[in-house]
Amino acid sequence: MSGVRVSQPVLEKDMGEIINYIKDSFDELRDHVSWTPLMELQRMTVVVFVFSVIFALIIWLADTILSEVFELYFDLL
Repeated sequence: MSGVRVSQPVLEKDMGEIINYIKDSFDELRDHVSWTPLMELQRMTVVVFVFSVIFALIIWLADTILSEVFELYFDLL
């Protein structure tokens, strides 16, 4: 034996259970999940984008300032 294991084939009963599970999952998503309204979703996306840009600019500014400070410090040594 080569030590390779071969799994048992999926039985039709098991496949039917999997299909029912997937159908039930889609029914749950369609009928019982409360989705965020599109306008609110778009507004929140813009808010996240704006704050991400602001945060990135703050990080860039801090990095630039610290780079200059360290460069001046090491030039003095």
